[in-house]
Amino acid sequence: MNDSWHAGEPKAAELRAAAWRKSRRSNPSGNCVELAPLNARRVAVRNSRYPAGPVLVCTGDEIAALVRAAKDGRFDGLLAAAEMTTNRHAPCTENSFSRV
Repeated sequence: MNDSWHAGEPKAAELRAAAWRKSRRSNPSGNCVELAPLNARRVAVRNSRYPAGPVLVCTGDEIAALVRAAKDGRFDGLLAAAEMTTNRHAPCTENSFSRV
């Protein structure tokens, strides 16, 4: 397991003060991921429909790799499978993201 997922967990005050951002393509019926820069070049990720819920903290390098992979289309194959098993028009909820 990558230690960066647990290293330097944010304090509650740091998350309250975070400047959360959504994609400009986000809409009320989905696409509900928000990101916020934190100290020490970390980025917090959360479900915007459940702001008090769990937060995933990644390093800046991990987020950069994720964005590059998405732009390169490396996740496009996941979309067809996800559309077959989910209702993409359903609103995000506390349980929208599976827990590992």
